[in-house]
Amino acid sequence: MYGDASGACLPFTSATILLFNGKRLIDNIGKLRQILVRASLALCLLAQLAGCASNAKVVNEPLARQAPESSYSFKAFSEQFERGETSFLLAFSGGGTRAAALSYGVLKALNEIVVETQSGPRPLIDSVDIISSVSGGSFTAAYYGLYGRQIFDNFESAFLRKNVQGALIDRLANPFNWFYIADRTEWAINYYDKKVFNGARFSDLHVAGAPLIFINASDIAGGVDFWFTQEHFDLLCSDLSSFPVARAVAASSAVPGLFAPVVLRNFEDCPTVNRQLVEQARAAVAQRPQLELEFEGLESYADKERRLYIHLVDGGITDNLGLRGIYAINQLSGGLASRLKQSDIVPPRRIIVLSVDASTEPEYEMSRSKQVPPITKVISAISGVQLHRYNAATVSLMERALREWRDEFSAEGHTPETYYIRLDLGQETDPQKRDFLNRIPTSFSLTDEQVDVLIETGGALLRSNPEFRRLAVDAGLTL
Repeated sequence: MYGDASGACLPFTSATILLFNGKRLIDNIGKLRQILVRASLALCLLAQLAGCASNAKVVNEPLARQAPESSYSFKAFSEQFERGETSFLLAFSGGGTRAAALSYGVLKALNEIVVETQSGPRPLIDSVDIISSVSGGSFTAAYYGLYGRQIFDNFESAFLRKNVQGALIDRLANPFNWFYIADRTEWAINYYDKKVFNGARFSDLHVAGAPLIFINASDIAGGVDFWFTQEHFDLLCSDLSSFPVARAVAASSAVPGLFAPVVLRNFEDCPTVNRQLVEQARAAVAQRPQLELEFEGLESYADKERRLYIHLVDGGITDNLGLRGIYAINQLSGGLASRLKQSDIVPPRRIIVLSVDASTEPEYEMSRSKQVPPITKVISAISGVQLHRYNAATVSLMERALREWRDEFSAEGHTPETYYIRLDLGQETDPQKRDFLNRIPTSFSLTDEQVDVLIETGGALLRSNPEFRRLAVDAGLTL
């Protein structure tokens, strides 16, 4: 029923140094090209290990004045979603095109499911307030934020069914590109900008009624999440509105060892900028010590001499589910219940968190032999264990957050219903299909069959999920 899930496998997972197998990456090409690609990859790795470096391109612009109220910020969007009867958050994990296709399948299902509202029936997707994403999931989130329902007409041809990985390999086959990892990063950004996002800037994302697209990367020096919102750019005295969406998505998926970090300039102090987030965060940390690391990261940007440049890599290093950042900024900015009380806004009747996790289960191939496994398999296994353990901690954190939000509202005489809907590939009940899904590589080049199965699986997992079915009954959804 399902074909071979192997094939071109360029791992786009976090915290991993990658070696490519030229034979698996390249089919039906001449031996000379195979030799060139293998040599280029080996030399790239040697150059990095030897400490060869090149200057990164920096394009973020200084903030000439305080960011306007309409800036692409959590604050600007929070008033929009807090006034609705439902607060609906989507979170898309990392995992290359596998993650992008699975999350796209969930979006398709949300577009087909109908909810009754005071103004009549409408697709459930219109109720989504925030999409928080990391790595591969950021491609789907950003595309939907820019183009809305046009995603269902164009995204598959623009990205899901494109051999992005093959284009990168062609680039690496050129010996002049062997030693310059920063150039490879810029090439990827240019490709995303021209072929996927059509030169869009963050100002293009600010569309009335559209959800906030919360793209997450990792500040590698600070060891904390970095969020592409104006609140974070305020701390750098920089303007997010002119920043390319493609560059943010590239930062969110910049795997260390394969891509150089995306670099931002931390500009000199701008007295007019609003540093309210830091002050609110300082008060929040006193009540929630677990937020101290995030607060220290935010506060560190004030040190303009020591933190002159901010280096951003794959968001999966700090949070592969895309949930921690949105939890942190909500709590550090005062908390949902507190903001609603201050604004005299009626709390929502329902709070929904829908997490789409495209990570795969660990394989035990090395356990079948006493042979020493290749370094690539060892590194992949180590990073996989780390991701699964960290994901479990993130799930626990979000479950606790939902209980806290419900309790805070209950203390004010209003108890919203909360729903934590978790979707992951391990929930597939057909053993043959689950095995097929688990063998789909973390790559930016999948077969049409793999893409088709992932899209179908996203919708099927959503419709069959017990927590989602509870929501469907409570909210009167038409599945």
